[in-house]
Amino acid sequence: MSLRPPRASGFALYDAPYLLLTVTALLWAINIVIGRVVAGHVPPVTLAFVRWTGATLILLPFALGQVRRDLPLIRRHFWLLVLLAATGIACYNAMSYYGLQYTQALNGLLVQSTAPLLVALWTFFIFRERLSLGQMAGIVTSLVGVLVIISHGSLDTFLHLKPNIGDVWIICALVIYAFYAAILRKRPGLGPLSFLVSIMALGSVLLAPFALWEAAQGRILHFDHMTLGVLAYVMIGPSIVAYLFFNRGVELVGANAAAPFLHLMPVFGTALAIIFLGETIAWYHIAGYALVITGIALATLAARAKRRPPA
Repeated sequence: MSLRPPRASGFALYDAPYLLLTVTALLWAINIVIGRVVAGHVPPVTLAFVRWTGATLILLPFALGQVRRDLPLIRRHFWLLVLLAATGIACYNAMSYYGLQYTQALNGLLVQSTAPLLVALWTFFIFRERLSLGQMAGIVTSLVGVLVIISHGSLDTFLHLKPNIGDVWIICALVIYAFYAAILRKRPGLGPLSFLVSIMALGSVLLAPFALWEAAQGRILHFDHMTLGVLAYVMIGPSIVAYLFFNRGVELVGANAAAPFLHLMPVFGTALAIIFLGETIAWYHIAGYALVITGIALATLAARAKRRPPA
């Protein structure tokens, strides 16, 4: 079995950024729902630590050849990799899981909708990259679609969604992750597997002392059936697969063009509730989905036009 990095000539999916980003949003939406389900059952920092340690151990045998080849680059860009690991791996995930202990998955998905705007702000502050009117229109349109879904088409319902300390933690996590997405363009020229395994391993090291502190407080991981199932999913789906796909999507289209696809997370979240929790589909689901898809299409077309050289 081989998990060598896909190449454009041999793996068409790896050159289909919008499909990669769509799958990423689905995997991360499931992760948010799972994070809420196990809140209070699995310690949040320990969950993040075991998630990334396990993902590193799973990916390392497949990435070892690339790691050996890229070792000089890893040494040269070590502190940049530490920064990417701290923002995209350690802080974001531990803070998100912690926040989900105090808020509903619905609120968590709503807060995720701010990610495209946060990415746009970071890319402007760091690289002075401005959004085109088309990109901004797409982000706003899809954001409205998310709000329609979450509020059930009712302004009163939306106004009564009260933020709490959990929402604040998730917002802070998203600000940090948006920084990761923005500076991802500066990633060293490592292979996709060696880059991912490097930041995952560094993220695990950064999380280790906090996981030990959590254990010292008496919050121990109990390996029952629920815990084992959750760990198996989070190690592979939202970790290895989603990060490979997201990193490649940003590489192909840029952070601002990739960010609107994060609006698909609440869409997938409500769809999962309909499929697995028996909730019924309503007009606001259809209207919201249509607005999200329209917004992503607008942002995608605008990003393509922005990248197209003048005649």
